[in-house]
Amino acid sequence: MDWLNAIVQGTLLGGLYALFAAGLSLIFGVMRLVNIAHGDLIVLAAYLGLSTSIALGMHPLLVLVAVVPAMAGMGYVLQRGVLNRTLGDDILPPLLVTFGLSVIVQNALLEIYTADPRKMDAGGLETASVDLGGLTLGVLPVLTFAVAVGVIAGLQWVFYRTALGRAFRAVSDNQDIAQIMGLNKAHVFGLAMALSLAVVAVAGIFLGIRTSFDPSIGGGRLIFGFEAVIIGGLGNLWGTLAGGVILGVAQTVGAAIDPGWQLLAGHLVFLLILAIRPNGLFPRMDG
Repeated sequence: MDWLNAIVQGTLLGGLYALFAAGLSLIFGVMRLVNIAHGDLIVLAAYLGLSTSIALGMHPLLVLVAVVPAMAGMGYVLQRGVLNRTLGDDILPPLLVTFGLSVIVQNALLEIYTADPRKMDAGGLETASVDLGGLTLGVLPVLTFAVAVGVIAGLQWVFYRTALGRAFRAVSDNQDIAQIMGLNKAHVFGLAMALSLAVVAVAGIFLGIRTSFDPSIGGGRLIFGFEAVIIGGLGNLWGTLAGGVILGVAQTVGAAIDPGWQLLAGHLVFLLILAIRPNGLFPRMDG
């Protein structure tokens, strides 16, 4: 039962990692951009949620109504104002710019909020659980996993069933031809980053409810997101969910063997999969 419990808890943890990774997967799939600041933007969303929750006296889940549009707007402005100028055949400029953005966000958060760990107060939701005959499932992890599935299903629907998704796929396949056909690639890329940071906002709020956070943890969230994306297959959204689950299970099983192995086990599984399947377990398939 202990091993079953570790696998179930790891699967639920994978939902949070999938939320970390979904925005990364979307951005890479549309414009081949690797956003080094992704983890710090997740932490920024958590702090925005914390400040909004305290200022308005709202439950942390309700502040999604304010934080998601705010992060989406920030993503559009960031892409149109800065990142679009760096895109091209050379992958180095966007890497350097997003690394610089990571440093700026981290130091701004340190200046405003200090290095003290913070946490959102979600009341009884944090400790509520359901007992399934020896297995105890926390309501918050189950909710997080359900939201992750919903977010990825929503992104998949947008990508393959809407005009916006067709625009995303067109500029991803061939930017120049898409531009000739009348698509404004700068605007489409801006909308892609807006959608990515809307998902980041959801990830940040659930991170802030689940655990304490401080301005320095962005790098770790970025690594978990990258590993989930690469395990699942670059640009494959459902693969990203599977990658998050595999990473989460590896960590919880590692922790069950020895508490010191939790993070190491996740990294070892990531390296093993990368060695065997360099394109990930579920490489992107259009359709």
